[in-house]
Amino acid sequence: MKMILLRRFRVLILMVFLVACCMHIMIDLLPKLERSGNSGCSCSHSPNEDPPNWPKQNWPNKHTLRILQDFSNEPNSNVSSHSLERIPGAGDKKLSLRRMELNGADRKRLLIPDAAVPKIPPPEGSRLSALFDHPLYNRALPTLTDEDTLFNVNTDIKFDPKVVDDTEWNREDGVNEFSPTGELTADTYPNWLRFHIGINRYELYSRHNPVIDALLKDLVTQKITSVAMKSGGTQLKLIMTLQNYGQALFKPMKQTREQVTPPDYFYFSDFERHNAEISAFHLDRILDFRRVPPVAGRLVNMTKEIRDMTRDKKLWKTFFISPANNVCFYGECSYYCSTEHALCGKPDQIEGSLAAFLPDLALAKRKTWRNPWKRSYHKRKKAEWEVDPDYCEEVKQTPPYDRGNRLLDIMDMSIFDFLMGNMDRHHYETFEKFGNETFLIHLDNGRGFGKHSHDEVSILVPLIQCCRVKKSTYLRLQLLAKEEYKLSVLMTESLLGDHLSPILIQPHLDAMDRRLRQVLRVVSECIEKEGYSFVVEDDLKGELGSEPGHSGPRQR
Repeated sequence: MKMILLRRFRVLILMVFLVACCMHIMIDLLPKLERSGNSGCSCSHSPNEDPPNWPKQNWPNKHTLRILQDFSNEPNSNVSSHSLERIPGAGDKKLSLRRMELNGADRKRLLIPDAAVPKIPPPEGSRLSALFDHPLYNRALPTLTDEDTLFNVNTDIKFDPKVVDDTEWNREDGVNEFSPTGELTADTYPNWLRFHIGINRYELYSRHNPVIDALLKDLVTQKITSVAMKSGGTQLKLIMTLQNYGQALFKPMKQTREQVTPPDYFYFSDFERHNAEISAFHLDRILDFRRVPPVAGRLVNMTKEIRDMTRDKKLWKTFFISPANNVCFYGECSYYCSTEHALCGKPDQIEGSLAAFLPDLALAKRKTWRNPWKRSYHKRKKAEWEVDPDYCEEVKQTPPYDRGNRLLDIMDMSIFDFLMGNMDRHHYETFEKFGNETFLIHLDNGRGFGKHSHDEVSILVPLIQCCRVKKSTYLRLQLLAKEEYKLSVLMTESLLGDHLSPILIQPHLDAMDRRLRQVLRVVSECIEKEGYSFVVEDDLKGELGSEPGHSGPRQR
């Protein structure tokens, strides 16, 4: 009797296993059946047909469903918006160094009809140049040691174009520049690598570094040699490799400049805007933070520069021709990656932002920190800081916010986000080499500039609760509120240099001036309540007539 029951149990287990296998097969086949039955696509190739001239490869067939972006609060998580994967083991560092060695004419812009876009002629004399000549923008850094620079050029970085077939990576005229010894000098490295070499404990790039403007030009003019989808994230992003072996993150245009975020949208389901990424870089530079990697706008040919350059079959299979005969694609992501939310060109040209990559994680590890004022990312729940008015006192007693400038840098970040209207600051990053005494990297700014008629005061809660600000930041904000250095005018002039200019419509520019006045009003109220010496932290150390200050958060 026991043997009969045992056999029946084994048969039952086998049947359950077979049913599960059948279900998995059906799930895998369902998307293909749906696509094959879609008669509305006028693609030049069948969705399941290999593109012409592609080598036969073993493409993955498994249908994957992406979940929402992991907003993990693990302080040692090194997954970032500019990372392809988690940090490899120590044995992979040589591989990454090898990859750095190997991977080491403007088009007419598509016009978007927009009567609200400001068309202000440049003022007599550059106000931007006058701003950057101001003493506040010419403070000298402390003397840099090897511990203060991200890379040692002589030992950490070596870029040799002779190891690859294409030797015209450096000069447009094809002339290679070598030192008298026949070796490549650091001054002739590609601009993306010179940008990486210039990163130090205090800044991503120096104030008057000509490499940044050259890098912005490269992002627009360098030939795109390969394209792949970036894994993770809620919306589609593409990793583009350029002819000089640099890489950049491409965010395609999803909204025109005059479109605003619908009032019923939650901040975590808002579109990521390419013009917000571009504007964030320019605003960051005008504020003298220099914590946003260089970003430039680019008009991309979706056929020649994306579809024909990708080896990602999942991406290629999402291309189709719309009923209006425009080239469209949608890729794979958690939100807005479907035929209904496809990205379409006119007919095959699409705008987008290209953000320069930071150094590979195997060469320069980064630490990901949970923002203490991170939102709940829930439709009904509130975060602790939203219900506890004394929340900042708890933060002040928690490392690394209990000493140094970290808390003050959070205040800078909240001001930066408030000026843009960006509510999506859940994490920030730092370079691991510099420990806790370094700047914050401001990544993923695409959800800014969504509502010009609304000022989201909750973004300023860190400043309101803590009543702390750097003196250098406070003085620069006061300077940008003056008519001769008006923030909106400076932003207009700075954005005129972008290939996709104009970037912002006038209401967004006016909103920044309005929000700047609100920030100054909050600081003034704090000073009236707590006193100037408590609120304003003197980080100028005797410069510009300032008195010596102290470090570390003050306790009430």
